[in-house]
Amino acid sequence: MPVIIIGADTEHGLPVATALTGRAGEVRAFVTDRASAEPLRQLGIKVAIGDVSDASHIEGAAHDAFSAILMAEAAGDDRERSFAPSFEGVVARWVEGLSGAGVKRLIWIGPDPMPGLLDTGPESASIDTDGLSPAEVAAEAVRLDDLAVLDPP
Repeated sequence: MPVIIIGADTEHGLPVATALTGRAGEVRAFVTDRASAEPLRQLGIKVAIGDVSDASHIEGAAHDAFSAILMAEAAGDDRERSFAPSFEGVVARWVEGLSGAGVKRLIWIGPDPMPGLLDTGPESASIDTDGLSPAEVAAEAVRLDDLAVLDPP
C-alpha cells in the first residue's frame, strides 16, 4: 500500500525512505528542498515538493496513501513555512491534509510525542528517536508500516 514520508529531506527521513523502497508498495516523499528531490527519485520514490505548512500541498501529495510517516524535524527546522509559523501549527496542517487525503495510519518519528496524536482519528504510532541510529529508526518505521494492525499502545 502507498506510504508517504513527510520530511523525507531530514536526518531520519532519507534512511526511512530508502528502507521503505526495499519492499513492495509505492513510496512517496514530501520535501521542501528541491535539491533533495533527485536522490529520492533515483531510488524510485515519487517526490512532491512544496510548503510543509500547507495542508493542501500535503493532501495532494498523500492522496490515496495508506500510511504517512511524519518526521518531527521537518515541522520545526529552518525551512520556510508560509501557512503555520509554529511547530504545533505545522503538525496541525499535516493532520488536516492527511485527513483530507484519507490516510489510515500515521507514524510519528521524533524525540517527543506528536502533539494531539491520539486525537487524529487514524491509527497511529510513535518512534522515539532518542538513543536510536537512523538505521534503527528506519527499520522500526518499516516494521510498523508493514503490520496489518498497529501494535497496541
